[in-house]
Amino acid sequence: MSAWVLPDHIADVLPSEARHIEETRRTLLDMARCYGYELVSPPLLEHLESLLSGTGKALDLQTFKLVDQLSGRTMGVRADTTPQVARIDAHLLNRRGVARLCYCGPVLHTRPSSLHATREPLQFGAEIYGHAALEADLEILTLALDLFAGVHAGPVTVDLADARLVGALFHAGAVATELQVQIQAALASKDGAELRALTRGLPAEVAQALMQLPQLYGDATVLDEALAILPKLPAVSKSIESLRWLAGHLDAARVTFDLSDSRGYAYYTGVRFSIFSNRSNDALARGGRYDAVGSVFGRTRPAVGFSLDVKMLAAAMERSPLHPAIRAPWGEAADLRAAIAGLRQRGETVVCVLPGHENEVDEFHCDRELVQRAGAWVVQAV
Repeated sequence: MSAWVLPDHIADVLPSEARHIEETRRTLLDMARCYGYELVSPPLLEHLESLLSGTGKALDLQTFKLVDQLSGRTMGVRADTTPQVARIDAHLLNRRGVARLCYCGPVLHTRPSSLHATREPLQFGAEIYGHAALEADLEILTLALDLFAGVHAGPVTVDLADARLVGALFHAGAVATELQVQIQAALASKDGAELRALTRGLPAEVAQALMQLPQLYGDATVLDEALAILPKLPAVSKSIESLRWLAGHLDAARVTFDLSDSRGYAYYTGVRFSIFSNRSNDALARGGRYDAVGSVFGRTRPAVGFSLDVKMLAAAMERSPLHPAIRAPWGEAADLRAAIAGLRQRGETVVCVLPGHENEVDEFHCDRELVQRAGAWVVQAV
């Protein structure tokens, strides 16, 4: 095998795409800062028990494992940053009130999340710790929508669900943990035949409700339908009320509902959402409430947030124009070098043309050039 062949779903990022991804990353972080989110940067790998505690089987299967040569302990390369941020909130910050945190860094997956996805996403996320009510859920959703507007991602759709709804049905039917995992997988794929087989031994009311969940998707009328056909359980009513309240406050996007949606990691405990764009077949962002994510670190805190792959988001966007630049001759003269240095100090991009390479195409739009006129170096339009 050739030495330059990369593993499947791993790729180099070349100049034009790298520029586009970096511009997108900066826009996301700047917008998060405008909302008051503080940047954190967790390590790329940790001891496995810290990285995966309380996260469920899906994240375990996505995590690369290796042995630490210093300690002999098993370590993992992060596949998701949220558990790390929960650890930071619980142990390092240890704040009493609200903490708003954001991050952006690479994660590594053992398998791609979809056919065309990379196994090395650049994960951006924002999370609020310390507020249990829906105001935090709304802020996270509003931030996410503002981010998509800020990068000109086009019209988006917010798809809402709630983990408490399925959880209430599981509790009412005393469903065993292993069976819950199988049912959630069938709900996520909307596999009616598998659902029928899995729910055969459950109480009739619970089995019927679980069978009906995959049909409960669409506009706001879904919520009324759910209240009419699902068991009259307090958690079901509270879930529907929460979804209705959030949808009523989201004016910047089309809102839909999918009450059987259980995709993603197992730590979600409340309202959850996916954001779609007509420029991509996959969800560009996923998030929701995960109040128990910090419990394994000894401090249970209300938490809500979302994450996205900056590479996937950038691929779904239109490329921005090339950055304007000044073309300059290469030379050793002190006045030329001083002129170039002065322009760069003022924030200009100055590309020196090396001898013999006058016709090279680069990643900048050289719309001006530095020329000598009457003994002085001046910038003129090309």
